[in-house]
Amino acid sequence: MAYLARFYDPQDEELPNLLARNTINSEGLTERVSAILAAVKEEGDAALLRFAKQFDKASLSELRVRETEILEAKGKISDDLKRALAVAYNNIFSFHTEQLPQAEKLSVRPGVELSRKIVPIQRVGLYIPGGTAPLFSTTLMLAIPAQVAHCPSVVLCTPPDKDGNIHPAILYAASLCGVKEIYKVGGAQAIGAMAYGTQSIKAVDKIFGPGNQYVTEAKIQVSSSCCAIDMPAGPSEVMVIASPASNPDYVASDLLSQAEHGRDSQAMLVVCAGEKEGFAFLDKVEQAIERQLAVLGRHEYLLASLHSSRAFVHPDPRRCAALANAYAAEHLIINMEDEPAEKQLLDWIVNAGSIFLGPYSCESAGDYASGTNHTLPTNGWARSYSGVSTDSYLKKITVQKLSKDGLEDLAPTLLTMSEAEKLTAHRNAVAIRLGGER
Repeated sequence: MAYLARFYDPQDEELPNLLARNTINSEGLTERVSAILAAVKEEGDAALLRFAKQFDKASLSELRVRETEILEAKGKISDDLKRALAVAYNNIFSFHTEQLPQAEKLSVRPGVELSRKIVPIQRVGLYIPGGTAPLFSTTLMLAIPAQVAHCPSVVLCTPPDKDGNIHPAILYAASLCGVKEIYKVGGAQAIGAMAYGTQSIKAVDKIFGPGNQYVTEAKIQVSSSCCAIDMPAGPSEVMVIASPASNPDYVASDLLSQAEHGRDSQAMLVVCAGEKEGFAFLDKVEQAIERQLAVLGRHEYLLASLHSSRAFVHPDPRRCAALANAYAAEHLIINMEDEPAEKQLLDWIVNAGSIFLGPYSCESAGDYASGTNHTLPTNGWARSYSGVSTDSYLKKITVQKLSKDGLEDLAPTLLTMSEAEKLTAHRNAVAIRLGGER
C-alpha cells in the first residue's frame, strides 16, 4: 500500500500546492473563537465553568488546582517516569541556562553611554494541551525557560478530564519547575482567560504554548488586541531529508512519530537521489511504514496525517535544501548516512524550527529530553519565527546616559536632523539644554 504521494523533480510553480499544509475543516473558526473570547471577557469565571462542562464534560466547582492535588500527583506517577522527567529537566535547564544573554554596555563617543537592561517578563501564561495525550513534556519546555529567566509570576492552564482532574504527570512536571498557579481551563477559553483576566485568573503579559486550531486562532486574536504570544503554533509537522543509503526503518519511524500527533499533522520526505534509485528507496520506506503501523496505536491519526503527506525525489542536494527552505518545517531531520553531505545540507538550511542531524537524532529526542525546546513555529512560520527559548521570556530595555559634553558634541547632528524633519519641539529639547538658540 502506498502511504505517501510521490513527486520527482517538482517545478517551482507546483510547490505552493505540493507543500501546502494538511488542514481540517476550519469554516467559521474565526467567528466561533471570537464568540468564546467575548464570553470570557464579559462573563469571566462563569464562562470558563460553562465551557468546561460543554467542551470537557467536566462539572467544576473551582478552577484553580489545589495545592493538595499537586502534592498528591507525586504519588500517582511511577518512579521510572520521575527519573525520566529528572533527566529531561536537567538537560533542558542546562541548555536554556546557556541561552541567558549578557547585557551590552558601550560608549559610542565621549559622554554618550549606551547599554541594555535585561529583565524578565513579569507575568507569563503557559498553555498545556490535553486532548488526545497529556503533554507533560510541554510543561517542562515552557516552564523551565520561565524559571531560568526568573519570571516572577507564572500561570499554567490545561484542560481537565471529564472527572475534573489534571493528569498527575502534568502537575508533577509543573512542580519540578516551581509552578504553583495552575487552572483547569483548556481551549480558546484558556487563552481568553489569560489574556483578559477573570475573577480567578489574573491577566498575563505573554502567552506561550501550542494547541489545536481553536487555541492557535485564539492566540492570534488576542495578540492583535491586548496580549503578546510566543508564535502561531498549530498542527505539528516534520520533513525528513534522506538518501538511498539511509535506513528506511529509521525514516519511516520519524514520519510516523510526527503523524501520530493528530489528523491535521503532516509528514514530508525528500529523497536526495535520481528517479530510479529514489523511488526504489521510497518503496522500502513504504514497506517499513506498513510493518510499523501493524504494531502501533493511534491509527485514526496516523492514517489521516499520512493521507496528506508527500514524498519528493530529486538528485541535486541543493535543490533538496531549497525544498526544505520552501516548506520551512517545524522539525527538519537530515539523515543522509553521510556526515559531509549532512553538514553541507545544514549549511544551506535557513528555514526550520529545529534541525535533527544524523541517523540517531530522532525527533523524539528533541520532543522530550535532549535539551532543545519543542515549542516551535509551524505552518511555514519558521521563515520568520524562532522556537521558544530563554530569550522568549526576557525583555531588553535600552538605556542611555549623556553628559553635558556628550550632548554638546552630538548637538549639531540632533539639531540638523530635527530641523530637516520639521519637528521643532525635538529641536527645542536639545537647544534649551545648551543655552537656547544654536
